Amino acid sequence: MENIIEVRNLVKKFGDLTAVNIDSLKIRRGELFGLLGPNGSGKTTTVKLLTGQIRPTKGDAKVLGISILKDPIKIRELVGIIPEQENPPSFLTAEEYLYFVAKIRKLDNIRKKCEEWFKFLEFEDQRDVLCKDLSRGTRQKLMFAQAFIHEPTLAFIDEPLINLDPIIQRKVKDYLMEFVKKGGTIFFSTHVLEIAEEICTTIGIIDKGKIIYKGPIKELKKRRQHLEQFFIKLVKES
Repeated sequence: MENIIEVRNLVKKFGDLTAVNIDSLKIRRGELFGLLGPNGSGKTTTVKLLTGQIRPTKGDAKVLGISILKDPIKIRELVGIIPEQENPPSFLTAEEYLYFVAKIRKLDNIRKKCEEWFKFLEFEDQRDVLCKDLSRGTRQKLMFAQAFIHEPTLAFIDEPLINLDPIIQRKVKDYLMEFVKKGGTIFFSTHVLEIAEEICTTIGIIDKGKIIYKGPIKELKKRRQHLEQFFIKLVKES
């Protein structure tokens, strides 16, 4: 199975702080990979590096075979991204923003695709509301829709479920698992261990910018280890 993400000696510094220092990381096509770590461990910075939103201090990574140094814009064209903060343009309505994203991505049947997402995530009644007036949960629904409306093969998701109610959380988790079953790949950053244990096929644990563990979730289940206990032990030891 091919590697859809390959990281080599990837370092990001902010002044004297080394936020990310990953020697090697490979994610295969068809994985629902969960990057887990305490607050400030480097999860969001890693996502921003791999999606070409910030440049590394040194090192490189390939996403869909494309170097994050050579063509970060192309990577962002191809993948879906749900950022940690939901910040759709305040001056557009929810429908205008989703339509705009679809237009930029040069999709066909835009109205139909937008309608499907409003219906699926149950916020049809908010489509004409300005983004600045949407609740945090509704903004998160909108950002989820914009990330998947072009049916990417790879999506990066940073804390996607925090502001969603339990019904929509269940829908989103089912969607992500089905997305992977159909051949898609998810890079999922979170500190909510229960969600990772439920839906991820593979986990990586990051602390102080370094990957201290990577492996399939089923290995923990075979050893009858709970992810929470395993996570806390590793982070304390690191």
